[in-house]
Amino acid sequence: QVQLVESGGGLVQAGGSLRVSCAASGRTFSNYAMGWFRQAPEKEREFVAAINRSGGSTYYATSVRGRFGISRDNAKNTVYLQMNNLKPEDAAVYYCAAATTSGILTTTTRYNYWGQGTQVTGSS
Repeated sequence: QVQLVESGGGLVQAGGSLRVSCAASGRTFSNYAMGWFRQAPEKEREFVAAINRSGGSTYYATSVRGRFGISRDNAKNTVYLQMNNLKPEDAAVYYCAAATTSGILTTTTRYNYWGQGTQVTGSS
């Protein structure tokens, strides 16, 4: 199995930028499709972005398309989520997830492993 640890969350003003990271350990990182999800208080966990095993294909939720960028460095066993032009509605706990299935995966049930999450909080 693979262990995932997110980092990089914090307090950010509207319009600001933040990059969160997810470090993987355990099995071969490049064997996993990766995704980012988020969960705000009293809301369901929702899909944010996904990337395939090689990093050559990405996909985004409509709400973040054009503002967020997902990338991965297989040599460093890390996946990133660059968040730009942040909005108040982006505040949430951000989770990374790994899937043994290949491709672009957008639903929570397709992922096998989850990190503990990192908090992104908006400030006015």
